[in-house]
Amino acid sequence: MTGMQRRYGMIGTGLCVLAAMALLSTGCSPSKFSRPGPSSAKSQTERPVSVYREFGDVLIPSALTPDNDASYIVETPGLATGVLALTGRVQRNSLIDFFNHNMAKDNWRRVTIFKSPQTNTILLFRKENRWCIISIREKGFRTYVQIGVAPSMNTPASPASAPSEEILK
Repeated sequence: MTGMQRRYGMIGTGLCVLAAMALLSTGCSPSKFSRPGPSSAKSQTERPVSVYREFGDVLIPSALTPDNDASYIVETPGLATGVLALTGRVQRNSLIDFFNHNMAKDNWRRVTIFKSPQTNTILLFRKENRWCIISIREKGFRTYVQIGVAPSMNTPASPASAPSEEILK
């Protein structure tokens, strides 16, 4: 056997060994075409995609974690009000889309949105008896969200609380 033949023989053997190892290493892993069975069912401990927290009708992505030190909630029978502070690593535009979609599903009506490219985004929603304001701010690799819910004041403004014409000019 010449040196060239021996050399090509070793390369061929090496390639066969690598191909066999690649086939063996993937032989037991599930393919994307495998049928779901008991072993591929979702575990009971997985986090849901989104959850209702203190306010009951404001859906929150589970990727956001409550900041209890910055939150204050007052709960009475039939009413929860206050500010829920949350943090996480979620893109701001993704959160805006999430809240716009899910607040509408929970019968909140979007009143307005204030979107600044460099600072906060504020979403304002209303129901017949409550208001919800959502502030979203990105800083570094974190996103900070504050959700405030308050009851509506259904009384008409008194003349004393109305702005004077001098202030409006």
